[in-house]
Amino acid sequence: MNIAVQKTLSLLILLVIGFLLRGKLGDSAQQKGLKTLILTVALPAIIFVALLKAEVQPDLLMLPILAIAFNVVLYFILKYTLPFFGIEKDSSTYRTYLLLFPSLAPGLSCFPFLIEYLGDDALAWGALADIGNKIFVLIIAYLIAMRWYFKINQDLKTGNGDKIKSLLLSLINEPINIVIILALVLLSLDIHLVDLPTSISTAIGTLSNLMTPLVLIYIGVAVIFNWKQIRKIAGLLLVRSGLTFVLSGAVLLFAPQLSFAAIMVLVVFPQSAISFWPFAHMASITALEQKRENKRNKTFDMELAVNILAVSLPFSTVVMLTVFSFGELFASSSTLLAVGFGLIALGIIKPVLSWFNLIEYKPSFEKEGH
Repeated sequence: MNIAVQKTLSLLILLVIGFLLRGKLGDSAQQKGLKTLILTVALPAIIFVALLKAEVQPDLLMLPILAIAFNVVLYFILKYTLPFFGIEKDSSTYRTYLLLFPSLAPGLSCFPFLIEYLGDDALAWGALADIGNKIFVLIIAYLIAMRWYFKINQDLKTGNGDKIKSLLLSLINEPINIVIILALVLLSLDIHLVDLPTSISTAIGTLSNLMTPLVLIYIGVAVIFNWKQIRKIAGLLLVRSGLTFVLSGAVLLFAPQLSFAAIMVLVVFPQSAISFWPFAHMASITALEQKRENKRNKTFDMELAVNILAVSLPFSTVVMLTVFSFGELFASSSTLLAVGFGLIALGIIKPVLSWFNLIEYKPSFEKEGH
C-alpha cells in the first residue's frame, strides 16, 4: 500500500478515536482544555523543535511576507464578491464572513500534516510563514473589527488605544510567539537542538510528539454533523478553498524550481482552517455591545461565526488529507488551477442559477432579514 495512503488511514483512525470520545470529552469546557493544551504546550514544543532542527536561510524570511500578502489578497477578493452570494454588504453577516474567511489556523489544521508527511523543515517553514498570518489575525483583523464597531456606534470616540495596547501585550505573551522568537534568537547565535542539554531537548521532543494525536482527536471530538449548517456554509468554503488553490497555482507558475516539500507547504498552508482569533475579537466586541442600551445594531453575527468555525476545521482536514494522499498530482500548477476553478464553480453554481432565475436562491445563513 502507498505510504501516503497508509499515513492517511492512520490519521483517520485518530479522527475516529476522537469521535468515539465525544461522550467523554464532548463538554465545551473539556474541549477548551484540550485546545488549550494543544496551543500552549504541544504546538509550541513542536515548532521549537522544528525551528532548531532546520537550517534557516535569509530567503526564508520572505515567508511571513507571502503569508500576510495572502491574507490581504483574500480579504479584498471576498470584500467585493460576498454580495454575489446574496450577503448584503455592511450587514453583520457580511462582516462576520469577511473577518473570518481570510484568516488561517495552521496550528490546528496544517502543522500536524506537515510534520507527519514532510518532516521538520517543512514545519519550520510553516511556522515562519505563520508569523505573517499572526500579524493579520491578531493585529490587522482586530483593527478592522474595531473600525467597524466604532462606525456602527458613532457616539463612541475613546478606548481604542488601550485595547490595541492590550492586544499587543497578548501577542507578546502568547506561547507560540515566545518560542518562535526564542528559537530565532538561538539560531542567530548558531545554537541548534543538538547543542541543548539532552534532558531539555528530550523533554521538549516528548511534548512535541503529542501534537498530531491531540489535534486529530480534538477534531474528532469537536466536529458537528449538522447537515443544515454544512449546507449553509459549504458553498463559501468551497469558493475560499478554490481561490486558495488558484493563488497557490499562480505563485507556482512564477517559481517552478521549488522543491516538492516547498510546493506542498505553498499548497496546504493557505488551506488551513479559519482562525479562532478573529472570533475572539468578535466576542470581545459583542460583549461591549451587550453592555450598551442600544443592542439592535450588531457588528457581528456570533451564531454564524460559531457555525463557520465548526464546519471549517473538518473541511480543512479533508482538503489536507486529499492533497497529501495525491501529493505528486497537486505539485503541478495546472492541477492546482484546474482544481481551484473547479471548486469555485461548485461553490457559485447555486447563486449563478439564481441569477438566471432557474432556481430560487435564498441564503438561509443570512440574518437580520436581509
